[in-house]
Amino acid sequence: MADTIFDKIIRREIPADIVYEDDELLAFRDVNPQAPVHVLFIPKKPIATLNDATAEDAALLGRLLLAAAGYARREGFADQGYRTVLNCNEYGGQTVFHLHLHLLGGRQMHWPPG
Repeated sequence: MADTIFDKIIRREIPADIVYEDDELLAFRDVNPQAPVHVLFIPKKPIATLNDATAEDAALLGRLLLAAAGYARREGFADQGYRTVLNCNEYGGQTVFHLHLHLLGGRQMHWPPG
């Protein structure tokens, strides 16, 4: 997997507004937010896309979702609701090829997104 901007954030080579970290995950505010709350949750393990995840990554992917839900609860918007999004590859809208979960909240979400 090629080195990405997220790898540089994990290594603290470039700044980010980090809001959560544990041994396996890092979360930071998106620099181009699409909602009042827009946080990216990433595994520290380099996984390019959801297609590249394996059965061994199942627990890590579960922790990714649970960390996002926990953040929403701690920040007080879980009961109102929020959106989680995993984009995969070009047609799915993925622009950084390090698996990441978008947590969006703080406003009414619509479908299709917008």
